[in-house]
Amino acid sequence: MTESDLPVVHLTPGRWGDPAHPVELPAAAVGALQHLGVRRPATGPVDPVDRPGLTDEQLDFLTDVVGAEQVKTDLETRWGHTRGYSTPDLLKHRAGDTTDMPDAVVYPGSHDEVQALLTACSSHHLAVVPYSGGTSVVGGLAADRRFITADLQRLDQLVAIDEVSRTATLQAGVRGPAAEALLAERGYTLGHFPQSYEGASIGGYAAARSSGQASAGYGRFDQMVVGLTLATPRGTIETGRAPMSAAGPDLRQLVLGSEGAFGIITLVVVRIRPRPAERHFEGWRFADFSAGLTAIRRLAQDGPLPTVLRLSDEAETAVNLADPDVLGGGSGGVVAIVGFDGPYNATTAEVLTAAGGQNLGEGPGETWRVGRYRAPYLRDPLLDEGALVETLETAGFWSKLPQLKAAVTEALVKSLTDQGTPPLVLCHISHVYETGASLYFTVICAQTDDPVAQWRTAKVAANQAIAAAGGTISHHHGVGTDHRDAYADEIGPLAVEALQAVKQALDPDGVMNPGILLTSS
Repeated sequence: MTESDLPVVHLTPGRWGDPAHPVELPAAAVGALQHLGVRRPATGPVDPVDRPGLTDEQLDFLTDVVGAEQVKTDLETRWGHTRGYSTPDLLKHRAGDTTDMPDAVVYPGSHDEVQALLTACSSHHLAVVPYSGGTSVVGGLAADRRFITADLQRLDQLVAIDEVSRTATLQAGVRGPAAEALLAERGYTLGHFPQSYEGASIGGYAAARSSGQASAGYGRFDQMVVGLTLATPRGTIETGRAPMSAAGPDLRQLVLGSEGAFGIITLVVVRIRPRPAERHFEGWRFADFSAGLTAIRRLAQDGPLPTVLRLSDEAETAVNLADPDVLGGGSGGVVAIVGFDGPYNATTAEVLTAAGGQNLGEGPGETWRVGRYRAPYLRDPLLDEGALVETLETAGFWSKLPQLKAAVTEALVKSLTDQGTPPLVLCHISHVYETGASLYFTVICAQTDDPVAQWRTAKVAANQAIAAAGGTISHHHGVGTDHRDAYADEIGPLAVEALQAVKQALDPDGVMNPGILLTSS
């Protein structure tokens, strides 16, 4: 089975993934947690308590737009649309915190209904949060005032395929595996496989500038997008008349990464490619992270690039996150995963060998491929045991990456150790470019009595380290509320003012995902 054959997983509110396929921690992992001071919590999850919802007038106009059967106000539905899947989100969910719960969930069934909904909500000053997969890990679904959620799950169609141009037009609510299945029927693939792939959607990919594991071969999602349709409170914007244009600034780039702050993406036109007849994955060992970094930089700059290229540092290699069944017991040095869609490229192997790499064969590569989507399932049993486990990512130029990695690691270790919970910090590179690469960190430590505040303190320290070391605050998770202030510092006050002006033009009443990406005016 390949990524193209995986089914859509309807994520369980407050827990990642399919509850029918839980992951149990190996005994060795439980023992390792005890060495970090992790202790199982004395209490379990708390049920949410409902609160007063919308007025009759508000419910009436929502019903007029989409029909009564497509407006849900019951506690179960609203609770299931509360926040995303960051660790703070899950911790708040376990605590029964309804602060960010929508007052209603509305299910529009077409672009016209989305447009009508936004126009009506603007005139009634009712905030709207777009939702499809719900897999945000940066606070992208927690508006700064009470709101309704617009769930796009009914916008789930492959509208058209242009086989001559090799493009596909997909509605925004199509989930990743569903898109792959629809394209596979015609012999094509999108080639976009983020770790949230089981639950994330086409519209979410675009709204957050998603990157998938095969970005070395297929590119980031924003590089795949050739057209977009955006519904805003003031009307519709359509972009993408041609693959490239010199007709002014590219408005596609304004919509990509906008996270619902300007409107709701309803339709995406993407580049597609023939589905590969074969795929190959293998592991390569290097003496240390520096040696591995040099090797993958050579491929990124001079080629030939494989489809998948990632490098784990010494700590991540030792923990062996590639195989959830046998956490720990990884080999020495560092391990790179190299994958090919299509025939195996021996020239890539020659470059890695010349850079000091040792080919470990297909075993580690296939283990990583099979375990790739199971790794996030580890977080729930880790939280059950009392561990704090969270991720963050950044990107920088090749010349700055070693210093950037060291600075972020040091900031996380110092912040959490100062709180009495010394952490284990793991890191890998999974997206490479000619001029630089991403860094993805995983942090594990014991929880304090207030783990949400504990992580917030560590996250602020990491954000400050990223800025000081010349990295970007987010490579592919987006901005949300977690990075909003750091994002404003990164781009500067004049750029923030320009974006606020765009929001004012498209959303003058400030109802679109307020407080996400930009502070509310």
